[in-house]
Amino acid sequence: MKIAYFDCSSGISGDMVLGALVDAGVDFEEIKKGLKKLGLKGYEVRSRAVKRGLIRGTKVEVATEPRSLGGHRHARSFSGIKKLIESSRLPPAVKEKSVAVFQRIARAEAHVHRTSVEKIHFHEVGAVDSIVDIVGGILAVELLEVDKIFSSPLNTGEGTALCEHGILPVPAPATLKLLEGIPCYSSGVKKELTTPTGAAMIGFLAEDFVSLPPMRIVRAGYGAGDHTIDRSPNFLRVIIGEGSATGKGDRMSVVETNIDDMNPEFYDHVMESLFAAGAVDVFCSQVLMKKNRPAVKLTALCPPSLTDKVAKILLSETSTFGVRYHEVDRVVLDREFQTVKTPYGPVRVKVGRLGGEVLHLAPEYDECKKIAQAQKIPVKKVYEAAARCAEDQLK
Repeated sequence: MKIAYFDCSSGISGDMVLGALVDAGVDFEEIKKGLKKLGLKGYEVRSRAVKRGLIRGTKVEVATEPRSLGGHRHARSFSGIKKLIESSRLPPAVKEKSVAVFQRIARAEAHVHRTSVEKIHFHEVGAVDSIVDIVGGILAVELLEVDKIFSSPLNTGEGTALCEHGILPVPAPATLKLLEGIPCYSSGVKKELTTPTGAAMIGFLAEDFVSLPPMRIVRAGYGAGDHTIDRSPNFLRVIIGEGSATGKGDRMSVVETNIDDMNPEFYDHVMESLFAAGAVDVFCSQVLMKKNRPAVKLTALCPPSLTDKVAKILLSETSTFGVRYHEVDRVVLDREFQTVKTPYGPVRVKVGRLGGEVLHLAPEYDECKKIAQAQKIPVKKVYEAAARCAEDQLK
C-alpha cells in the first residue's frame, strides 16, 4: 500500500503542494501536459530548484499575463470554474476532485459572506494561478498513484494578512471555516502559512490528521512557500512510503470507560450514537472494579481526529465521570463487498484480501436474515449457501 504523508509544519498552500509532489518525483512535464487540457489561457507554470539553509526543494510558480487578468485578479463564480473544469479534456477523476475542492471553498466563502454558493465570486482563489495550483495539485496526486493520504496538524500562522477584501486576521475567515474539524496550531509566525487553497486541498485529500503513520519510507519531496521565515526554511514536506506488508496499517484511538451504575437498557442507544459519530468498533467487556464491584468496560475504536467527539458522547450519554484514551496501530485486510447468486436470491458478501489473495468471505447476516424471514427457512441455511456460493464465485 502506497502512502503519502504531508508534513505541514510550515503550513500549506496550493503551490507548495505542487512543489512538494514535483520534488518527490512526479513528472513536471506530465503535469504541464495535463494542465493544457484545461484550456486555460494567459499563464505559464514554472518549476525551479531552491535551497534554504541546509534543505533543497522545489518552487513551482504560475506566471500570468497582465492583460489576461485585466490589470487585476479575476473574480470568477463557482459555476464558471466548475464549467471550465468539467468541459476540459482532463481525466474524469481529476475533474471530479478538482470541482470538489473548489466547492469546499465556495461553501466556506458563502458561509462567511452569508450568501449562497451561486452568488459567490472568488478573487484570490478565482485567479488563474490558483486554478492552476488546485487542478495541477490534484493531477499530481493522481500521477503519484497513492492508496492513502495522511497529514500532520496544520500550522496556520497568525497576525494579519492583506487580501482583496482588505486586512484580515490569520487564519482568514474562509480559511477558518475550511479548517473546521482539522487539528491546527500556530508556531507564532506572524504570517499566513495555511491558505484557503491549501486548507481546501488537504481537507479534501487527507484521510486523517495524525503523526507519521507506520510505513517504510521510500522518498520525500519539499515544496517551497513564498514567505521568508526566521529559523524556518518554509517547506511543505511530503513523505512517500509503503504501508504494512501484512495489510493496511493505520493509527486508531481507543477510548474507554468503566461503568457500574447505569441502566443496561441505555447501552444500545450509547453504542448507536458512537457508531453514528464515526467509531469503527464499539464493544463491552466484563470487569471487576474496586470493592469487588462487577462492571462493564465500554470501549470505542475511532480515528484519532474523532477522539474528543467520542469522549463527549461517553461523558454525556453514560453515567461515567471520566474516560481514558490511547492510540494504537491497526492492521486490516483490504475489504470490499460483492454480490453472489444463491438458490435463495442475491446476497452481499464481505471479501477480505491480502496482497490480492482472498483470505476471508463473510455473507452479510442482515441480508441472509431478510431472505430467511421472507421464504420461511432457517437463516443458517441461507448463510451457509451464500458462503458456498461465494467460495465458488469469488475465490
